[in-house]
Order: sequence, then C-alpha cells, then structure tokens
Amino acid sequence: MLTLFLVVIGLTALERLAELVVSARNARWSFARGGVESGRGHFPAMVALHTGLLVACVVEVLVADRPFLPWLGWPALALVVVSQALRWWCIATLGPRWNTRVIVVPGLPLVTGGPYRWLRHPNYVVVVLEGIALPLVHTAWVTALAFTVLNAVLLLRFRIPAEERALRTATSAA
Repeated sequence: MLTLFLVVIGLTALERLAELVVSARNARWSFARGGVESGRGHFPAMVALHTGLLVACVVEVLVADRPFLPWLGWPALALVVVSQALRWWCIATLGPRWNTRVIVVPGLPLVTGGPYRWLRHPNYVVVVLEGIALPLVHTAWVTALAFTVLNAVLLLRFRIPAEERALRTATSAA
C-alpha cells in the first residue's frame, strides 16, 4: 500500500503543477483585461504550505512507519478523489477567472453557478478536505493535523478576507 500512497502523492504533485499552468494562463487573461492582483504577501506561504503537505505526507509515513489502515485509508482516498473532482469543478466554473493568486477583473459580476451556487468559497473547502484526507490515506495524522491548523491560522484567515476585499472592490466598479 505504500507504493499506492506514493503514487497518489505523485499524482497530487502533478495536479498541482497542472494548476500552476492553468493559473499562469488565466493570470495573463485577467491582466489583459485590467485584472488587479491583491494579497500577494500570503502567496509564498501558501506555496510553501501546500508543498510542505506533500513532503510531510511522505516523510511522516516513512520516518514514523505509519501503517495503512484500510478502515481509514480507503475512505480517505475516496475523499481525496472527491476533493479533486470538486477542485476541478471550481476551476471549470470560474473558467479563465480561476487563479491560485487573487486576481480580479474589475466590472465582472460574481460567479454564482456551479459549486458557487451553494458556497462562497468552495475551493477552500476542497483545500481543507484534502489537507485532512490526503495524509490520512496512510495514517499520517500529524501531517493532517499540522496542515489543517497551519492552513487555518496562517493562510485562510488572511486569504479569504483578501479575496473578499478584492471582489468587493472589483464588483463595485461594475
């Protein structure tokens, strides 16, 4: 099961790289239309935290010799798959407006379709879900706990308000 776990981590890393490609393309689209970036200060911490999640998953499993517990691992893996599906639903719904950075094109209305019909920030639900589930696929509970706390304390409490301010400013320009 360790091999499967390492494959899942590797696929998650590849997915993150795909996100960066999409994000760079979408940033060019936004800037070409007058997009304004906000909250740049937290972006390096976000990259470090998300990279650290993947590294810590592997390190904890190998160093602490964490077992694969089927009753925990299989449901956690299912949640990882669900989180990826929701993440890409968010990306598809926002289209060229989706980004890993906070870039908003002034004058565009808020997106209210797809998962945004029910949640204001569904992508952050994905991040929380994945941050818990991915490490627990192979019982890396310290990583799950540490990522969840650091994500809440160091990132989301700054990122969501920065995004809200940027959206308010951009939509009031409409």
